[in-house]
Amino acid sequence: MARFSPDDLRRVLGSGLLSFPVTHTTADYAFDEPAYRAHLQRLTGYDVAGLFAPGGTGEFFSLTHTEVEAVLRATVAEAADGLPVVGAAGYGTATATAMARQAEENGADGILLLPPYLTEVGQEGLHAHVARVCAATSLGVVVYHRANARFTAGTVARLVAEFPNFVGFKDGVCDIDLMARLHAEHGDRLVLIGGLPTAETYALPYLELGATTYSSAIFNFAPRWAADFYAAVRAHDKDQVYARLREFVLPYLTIRDRAPGYAVSIVKAGLTAAGHPAGPVRPPLTDLTGDEHAELAELVKKVV
Repeated sequence: MARFSPDDLRRVLGSGLLSFPVTHTTADYAFDEPAYRAHLQRLTGYDVAGLFAPGGTGEFFSLTHTEVEAVLRATVAEAADGLPVVGAAGYGTATATAMARQAEENGADGILLLPPYLTEVGQEGLHAHVARVCAATSLGVVVYHRANARFTAGTVARLVAEFPNFVGFKDGVCDIDLMARLHAEHGDRLVLIGGLPTAETYALPYLELGATTYSSAIFNFAPRWAADFYAAVRAHDKDQVYARLREFVLPYLTIRDRAPGYAVSIVKAGLTAAGHPAGPVRPPLTDLTGDEHAELAELVKKVV
């Protein structure tokens, strides 16, 4: 039985920084569970409001369904008392509903519903997709607004009215108009999550749009820095936020933007630079080059 009601989950997730752990792999791309558990144990001393495993940073899209379950079970086992663990569901609707049910059985406190696989999706189909997942579980469901899962305000309003366990909206599109409207119309029902790659970049303006939290991939390799940055955002300390953006985030983005998929690859490279390697990313993603690893290592020295 989940430790958090959907409403409790919404409240807790919105109260602090969100962690999206990488999934550790061996040299031959197998899930390295001991290393993954050790990673979670290292992070337990830092304050976050939720663990999402496996999310996009955790390479959900490259894991088998059995591995998705293994990652979730390991996360549930290692999570601190009182810290919600949000599992993942995705692909087609039948698969997503099965994954949501399985995540609940494996001890998840909520579901992150990632975009459907491959096909283009209209609003009626997208509504039906989310509706079936919400109906399949008693857990709170957070949708990921990204790629071929682009929601309109009308679709969100229908889901809010129909499903009390639809509790969260993670924006990976940077749809400012939509975010402002959702905050105005559903701020008491939805936790709004900043979900753009390297979400720290947008954290301060998104706070004004009602997104009190965001997914921090940087937390994987620089947890103290990430926690301090979040504190500065919540305090509206613009000087501190923009100083940290100039010092670390903007040059970090310069490396990240050199190749598609580097938003994940650079996080694993950051862990290597911090002395806690997590293994390679799985194809079709590619790892940073040797020169890029060296460049990132010099940058990471500033934040670890």
